[in-house]
Amino acid sequence: MQPKILLVEDDETLGFLLKEFLATRGFEVDWAENGAAGLRLFNEKPFDLCLLDVMMPALDGFTVAELIRQRRANLPIIFLTAKSLHADVVRGFKAGADDYLKKPVDEEELVARIQAVLKRAADNQAGPGPANPSVYQIGLYIFDSRQGLLLFNGEQRELTEMESHLLKLLCDRRGQLVQREFVLQKIWQRNDFLARKSMDVFIARLRKYLSKDPNVQIVNVHSSGFVLQVEGP
Repeated sequence: MQPKILLVEDDETLGFLLKEFLATRGFEVDWAENGAAGLRLFNEKPFDLCLLDVMMPALDGFTVAELIRQRRANLPIIFLTAKSLHADVVRGFKAGADDYLKKPVDEEELVARIQAVLKRAADNQAGPGPANPSVYQIGLYIFDSRQGLLLFNGEQRELTEMESHLLKLLCDRRGQLVQREFVLQKIWQRNDFLARKSMDVFIARLRKYLSKDPNVQIVNVHSSGFVLQVEGP
């Protein structure tokens, strides 16, 4: 089955070229020329991944991503943008991006990143084998990695694919140092500026989610990596 992609890009030439190119690589692409039209398509059809331009009329890409996340927290999102300032990159990942590709777009790199993000999503949905636990107790939290759910005192939070994958990685090595380079290669499958910034944003997000239990910490070991520390169960 062809992966279904929602492409939201207001540049008519680029949108057409990307749609045609991705079709030659085995993807089924629906193209919208602004954010509002993209949301309408999203509400009408099921998609496996979204490619969002950032600067668009009738809703920018950041807003579109946030609205999509409210409906489908686990849908992979990649931003395509000419904006490369640090603050814009961080805002993109905070809006829910799984990846961030700067324009001009290299088509082969785009395909590689799409395939990597889809693989991560599929791996997370498939869940671990029998020898690999899927439900973890983290202090007062329960984390169901198969469902991507974080439970606390009757409250439930649905994690994104990336959040769930990262938290599972930390849980599998609870109390141990997880090297930054290992995390980057395991989850992002590369080690560049955008991947490192993305990782920092996701770590900060997980810290916020786990902040209700003071016995749970994700400790940053300077220049080395992270340790999930839990006092008690």
